[in-house]
Amino acid sequence: MPPSTPISSSSSSSHPNAPSTTTRPSKSDYIETDSGNKVSRKCVISGSQNIILGGKTLIQPGVIIRGDLRRAGATGAAVVVSIGKYCVLGEGCILRPPAKTYKGIFSYYPMKIGDYVHIGAGSIIEAATIGSGVEIGKNCIIGSMSIIKDNAKILENSVVGPGTVVPSLTEWGGSPATILDQLPESTPELTEAKSKSFYAKFQLE
Repeated sequence: MPPSTPISSSSSSSHPNAPSTTTRPSKSDYIETDSGNKVSRKCVISGSQNIILGGKTLIQPGVIIRGDLRRAGATGAAVVVSIGKYCVLGEGCILRPPAKTYKGIFSYYPMKIGDYVHIGAGSIIEAATIGSGVEIGKNCIIGSMSIIKDNAKILENSVVGPGTVVPSLTEWGGSPATILDQLPESTPELTEAKSKSFYAKFQLE
């Protein structure tokens, strides 16, 4: 299926992927779905029938989503990558379902991403679960089968090891990434507001 094929979908200036103030992306460069997802024609989406977007999510140029990597032996339709609403996938980031060997059989497992999630440019994601309100900086590596809980923050250039569990409202950084700080209780509201503001400002011309 070509990269420009629409994906299946369910119904602030400080943002790391904020659009330029001098130029706006062209409508001809993006596909806009009925639920408000805006998907760059310059991304590569494999297995689009196995990918669900929750609505009002932005997928920027160069993004790769591997919806074709399914559990061994799976037949028929299956959700491989699920992404919530008001998410941003920054330029050149890669989403690849997590994998592990169980009883001698290598298999891929589904990836679930919540609402209001920002993934920075150039990051490689193999997490099993990313909760809502998570911010992942640029050029991060999120290892296979890791779990990033709600409203956590991963600083840019960090490497989160395979199987790591990142607790809610914590800030992590480094290689390997470790906990650096606790985030305020107001983080969920701030993240939601920032995500909605960014989407509203991402206008196509």
